[in-house]
Amino acid sequence: MIDIISSGLVSVWLEMAGVNQEGLNASVLEDLETELSQVVFPQQPDPVAEAVVQQYLNRLSAKGLSKDIQGVWVQSSWVPLAKNSGTTPLPAASLTKVATSLASLQVWSPEHRFETLIGVTGPIVGGVVQGDLVITGNGDPFFIWEEAIALGNTLNQMGIRGVAGNLIIAGNFYMNYEVDPLKVGELLKQAFNSASWNEEIIYQHSRMTPGTAKPQVVIAGTVVSQLGGVNSTLIIRHQSLALAEIIKQMNIYSNNLMAEILAANVGGAARVRQLAAQAAGVSIDEIRLINGSGLEPENQISPRAVVGMFMALARYLQQTNITVADLFPISGIDTQGTLEDRKIPVYSPVKTGTLSDVSALAGVLPTRDRGLVWFAIINRGTDLDGLRADQDLLLQQLVSQWGSPNTLPELIQPHIDSHHPGIGDPNRNQILVQTVAPSS
Repeated sequence: MIDIISSGLVSVWLEMAGVNQEGLNASVLEDLETELSQVVFPQQPDPVAEAVVQQYLNRLSAKGLSKDIQGVWVQSSWVPLAKNSGTTPLPAASLTKVATSLASLQVWSPEHRFETLIGVTGPIVGGVVQGDLVITGNGDPFFIWEEAIALGNTLNQMGIRGVAGNLIIAGNFYMNYEVDPLKVGELLKQAFNSASWNEEIIYQHSRMTPGTAKPQVVIAGTVVSQLGGVNSTLIIRHQSLALAEIIKQMNIYSNNLMAEILAANVGGAARVRQLAAQAAGVSIDEIRLINGSGLEPENQISPRAVVGMFMALARYLQQTNITVADLFPISGIDTQGTLEDRKIPVYSPVKTGTLSDVSALAGVLPTRDRGLVWFAIINRGTDLDGLRADQDLLLQQLVSQWGSPNTLPELIQPHIDSHHPGIGDPNRNQILVQTVAPSS
């Protein structure tokens, strides 16, 4: 086998792909050596891709849209096939969540779980906590009704049916995509007591495993927000879904608060930017972030950087038992959420992005002739439905030219069932103290 690293060929190919080699560590370069040794690179630019992209840009131009602010990057393996304003940072909308996903997986493993701690400040007498119930959060972005119901049932299993004192919310505890501690406390208090359920909670309970009990934990006091730690006896550790499942749910529905919480857990937008650029091997100047969701137009990423981040995720996940298809919605499979009514070629893991004057789409196309084709499209314009239709048509034309593969490549085969992610699984509640004895 040719010594690709020492021969300098890897540097040439990385330069062709626009990858900043200074951001790549030795292990990444070793992975590249393995990948590149198995790849036969086409001549570039690719005339088929260029022609299809030019037709696409002409369609946008005919609608009065400037080509200069329509970003496109199409790449196969390490070779760009077609591009337009590809290295220019553009308002990326929810493509920002690709950066947040990548940064999160630089900090934690795909199996990482966020813990919510439940404690009491007094003994349990006759099934009633003689004190306060303390909830200490550690940044779980996906604690929703089903999780609260399961936690309430665990309290019942421990013999706890009431709390004489208050419900104290401490740490970073969020629920139902709300962050205000007093509001989330009221939601949790309501979930614990099925006698107070509204139609929304009843519906969410109906979607849980048949036979799931309805908790009955009545909290007599009020909800109190506590900034510092609370001296209490820890009785339950509640673990979140695995990080990979959380990221998948975030990206399917493009949930902004989940992204904001994950970004905050990582260390903020600046840290997300740094980690994402380094992992993707692109200049940090091509990623400009003010938050982790992409909700504001100041979040700007170049199409090349978006593709680099997707490819970085794929490289990283090769060392795990999941793929990028376990982090992003798959066309033709995850038809709810942001892919509803889209006509993207099937089996493509993708991420959408939308602002009032931005429509974006990025991901990977499985093809017969070019293998996996990575792409990013960032459009500026207000006819969002029209922009989405043109994006879908562009991808359809590329697949029409290159063909669909006979089998789905392992690199994008899903292994997590996104339709049944185990929300509200009581087995994630670890009981630490079965009985808190009365004080003498």
